[in-house]
Parts: sequence; C-alpha cells; structure tokens
Amino acid sequence: MSESGFHAGLVAVIGRPNVGKSTLVNRMVGYRVSIVSPKSQTTRHRILGIDTREDGQIVWVDTPGLHSDGKKAINRYMNRAARGSLADVHLGALVIEAGQWREEDEAAFAALASSGLVRVLILNKVDRIRDKSELLPFLARVTEGRDFAAVFPVSAERGVGLEDLRRGLLALLPPSEPLFGEDEVTDRSERFLVTELIREQLMRQLGAELPYATTVAIDSYKEEGRLLRIAATVYVERPGQKAIVIGAGGSRMRSIGQAARIAIEQQFERKVFLEMWCKVREAWSDNEAGLRGFGYE
Repeated sequence: MSESGFHAGLVAVIGRPNVGKSTLVNRMVGYRVSIVSPKSQTTRHRILGIDTREDGQIVWVDTPGLHSDGKKAINRYMNRAARGSLADVHLGALVIEAGQWREEDEAAFAALASSGLVRVLILNKVDRIRDKSELLPFLARVTEGRDFAAVFPVSAERGVGLEDLRRGLLALLPPSEPLFGEDEVTDRSERFLVTELIREQLMRQLGAELPYATTVAIDSYKEEGRLLRIAATVYVERPGQKAIVIGAGGSRMRSIGQAARIAIEQQFERKVFLEMWCKVREAWSDNEAGLRGFGYE
C-alpha cells in the first residue's frame, strides 16, 4: 500500500482543557471514541481514534487537557498522560481556540516544542469569530517565533475545514501500510467505553465541582444475545457527595442511569440493561495506587 501512495501515522492532539480536542477526534473518526461535555478536563485518558480512508490512515491520539492545577494525583496523572502521548508518534497537533491564547496554551506549545516533533496548529471554533478579518492578525501573533509546519482553521463542531485538515496531515505523515485494520476505530474496549459514557452523564448532570470527585467502575458486563447486562458503581470521595449523586428518592441516579443507558444503546446498537450503585472511597483521586485500581495507568 505504501508503494501506491498510502500514508499512515499517529498524530498526538494536545492543548489546554476545553478547546475541543475530543470533539475534533470524534468528528475525524466518525465515531464517538471520546466523551464530551461543557466542563473542562472531561477527557482523563489517552485514547486512540482511527480514521482510515482509501489514501491513508490517521491514528489520532486524544489526550487530557494540559492544565496548571497539579495538586491531586489525578491531575498529575492527566498531565503525564498528555505529555506522554508525544512519545512514539509521528506528528504533534496543537489545538487552540480561535481568538484566544492563554498561559495554558503556551504551556501546551512548550511541551510540544520540547518533544522535537513536527507540529501543526489547529485553530478550532473559527465559527465563533464573527469578524473573520480578525483571524489573520491573531494567527500572525500566535505563530510569530513558533515553528508550525502548517496551520488549519476549523470548526470541529460544525465540520468546517476538516477535509483540508485530513489532507494536510496525510501529506505530512510517512508512506506506510495501515497501522490498524480498516474496521477498527479505537484501541479501547467496550467496557472502557461504557465507563466513559456513564462518566459523561456525571459530567453533564452534576454541579460544577462534583464530577471531578467521581469515577466509574464496571462490576459486571455480560452479553446475552443482543442484550448487554451491565452493573456499574459510581465512586465519590465523601458521604455528602454520595447523597447528591443519588438525589432525593434516587431521582438523580435514575436520571444519570437512564441517559447513560440510552447513550450506550446508541453507541453499540444493542439493548442494554444497566444497574448502578454509588459508593464512597475516600480521597480516591489523590491516591496513586487507588488510581491504578480504577484503570488510570
């Protein structure tokens, strides 16, 4: 395939929280490999999204957003996961929000620059800039003194500029046979995706800070013909948080479970029976051994 012009490689997607990295990866892959919510730091793990076309294969490496809050073990883990994604990839893509360059954008660029990778700049959310004449001077400012092989203005949410981005990245990737099978879309298991879909609802339905004190573990996962029978536990750090997650008469937990079940059914196109519980595990987010027990490797 490489002799016929096929190109393939891994592209690490890096940037501060909430610039749209996961939305971009999902759009490019055409499958929801990463969960999305309006809250920052929704992505906690390094996840591969595999986009295979006739002329090439881009393996997107979605990463947690680089952030300055490293007080807890989970924050340090996410920063390590983001920086570690720059190893053994072919290309680095810095994603920023159109019209904004913050201290955390600078930190993300510094991490990318120190990796020595060929890098591109992806300017996301350009649809939110009403006066498009503002984009050129903004790009001039953020690229001055920073070496990018290419710059791509896109709107991941609206699908604007994505074909130009795909063609541009394939041109920068090496001639190669596919790295994954043409039917593969991610390196993650169904069980992992289920935990993420449940956690997505925690991020969406709980208050500003509480989702960051929650994690999800799958207790059982059974396939019975076209039925998936799943039992999962939501872990929090304090009894007061458990009461909020459960809600009056269990109403909040039922709402989270119902939305998660629908999302899982849509993802896997199967009927799902989902049971959920909530338990307290004190300070799980600040315990390295505890994090590993929840799959934060």
